[in-house]
Amino acid sequence: MIRKCLFPVAGYGTRFLPATKSMPKEMLPIVNKPLVQYGVEEAVEAGLENITFVTGRGKRSIADHFDISYELEHQIAGTAKEEYLTGIRSIIDKVNFSFTRQHEMKGLGHAILTGEPLIGDEAFGVVLADDLCIGGEYDGVMAQMVKLFKQFRCSIVAIQEVPEDEVHKYGVIAGESISDDIFRVTNMVEKPKKEDAPSNLAIIGRYILTPDIFEKIRETPPGANGEVQITDAILRQAQEGCVLAYKFKGRRFDCGSVDGFVEATNYCYENIYKAK
Repeated sequence: MIRKCLFPVAGYGTRFLPATKSMPKEMLPIVNKPLVQYGVEEAVEAGLENITFVTGRGKRSIADHFDISYELEHQIAGTAKEEYLTGIRSIIDKVNFSFTRQHEMKGLGHAILTGEPLIGDEAFGVVLADDLCIGGEYDGVMAQMVKLFKQFRCSIVAIQEVPEDEVHKYGVIAGESISDDIFRVTNMVEKPKKEDAPSNLAIIGRYILTPDIFEKIRETPPGANGEVQITDAILRQAQEGCVLAYKFKGRRFDCGSVDGFVEATNYCYENIYKAK
């Protein structure tokens, strides 16, 4: 039922300057694999094999990464180094990639709306590559959410509990508990002050959205800095229908921050790379 996944990758990655001056933050390596590849692999595991990137200037290397490099592959053909490309070649062989540009940085809502012509009138996933999610003994986070969508057929946001002094970094939900890990959303606040937060359940970079979200985004006025907040559009969905928040199983690393990036690198080196 869900075939497509949208990756908003047009951001500047200013917290990683000067490295991101000429290199997309999504291409920063976690050990030996770029951050964005982890996200694509998670989407593919969930059955989402039509991948759309909403890119911007200076992001050409993302498209190049998910393409064949004839010269490189010719040079290492027949050597032990060929195995290093097994994972990425498997993705290239099974996935359809499409790209469009967000010409102005007007927020996540605007980025998702930019992808509408490539998504069409169907439900779709959204992965923010900054959030690296490791399922571990469980399915990947997007696969968990796809299973939930098959049951409830509505928009879903992934959430996790965060310390109260960090709620100002996130969109935060309030909701009615359906089960231990599923809530029906009643309110969403983007980056609230600690005293104004409706809970400590923070939205992280995994969504499944029904196609009416595009109209909701068009009806959402820009907020601070002229940005269109996706939380405002999803809240309208919740008020007019149903939106679920899902406390996912697994581990999430905030690779949009230097501390989280280093933590993710150390974890993946110890638990994935060395385990091969």
